[in-house]
Amino acid sequence: MGLLAVNSDAKTSKGQKLGYFTGIMYLSPHKMANGQTNVCGHATPNCIYACLNSSGRGAMNSVQTARINKTLEFLENPKEFMVNIYKEIVKLQKKYGNSLAIRLNGTSDLPFENIKVELEDRYYSNIFEAFPNVQFYDYTKNPRRVLTNTIANYYLTFSRAETKLNIEYSRNVLNEGKNVAMVFSKELHEQLVRMGKIVYNNREVNVIDGDETDLRFLDMPNSIVALKAKGKAIKDNGGFVIRRIEEI
Repeated sequence: MGLLAVNSDAKTSKGQKLGYFTGIMYLSPHKMANGQTNVCGHATPNCIYACLNSSGRGAMNSVQTARINKTLEFLENPKEFMVNIYKEIVKLQKKYGNSLAIRLNGTSDLPFENIKVELEDRYYSNIFEAFPNVQFYDYTKNPRRVLTNTIANYYLTFSRAETKLNIEYSRNVLNEGKNVAMVFSKELHEQLVRMGKIVYNNREVNVIDGDETDLRFLDMPNSIVALKAKGKAIKDNGGFVIRRIEEI
């Protein structure tokens, strides 16, 4: 099994209608791989509980085993791991050309912008530098990654969670004109998408239906990306899932 799968789930496959093929990598989230190393450094308790890692095909033991093995490969030999990612993207780029998009953190939150790629004859400061014509994107709960990102072909969306600190980060990110993904109950999600705009932190921001596609790099700035609660998150009552407009 390769590291990247193209349009392998219901969400990323929706990008095909806009002409994109998304290669996504699913690792084993949080500390699941070895019980010690956290690949989701800013994960919150309810984020960990509601993680989509076990949704869909992720519920299969074989899929979980594959994700654990990939994560262990990364942790034990990151240099070789990044070379393997490079080789896979080379093949995907030949197949899909400018239609290719890559999301490396499907179920992780690793700062790939800080991880170098060392080939036998070349060196890159990160994987994005190696493929300037490929669009990369991710969600992250690390506000610094969003606010300091200057990589032209790497788009980051901040993810709102239930803690006071994360909510404060969400305000800061939106104040800077960046986008924040928020998870809503089915009813509130539908209401907000119909509205299209909302007053947040005393100013008007856009509301985007984040379930329409996963192509976050196409989103307009200054936006809340509204995601509908799925899997375990449907039952969340700890603040991760927003159920009333007042909670925003």
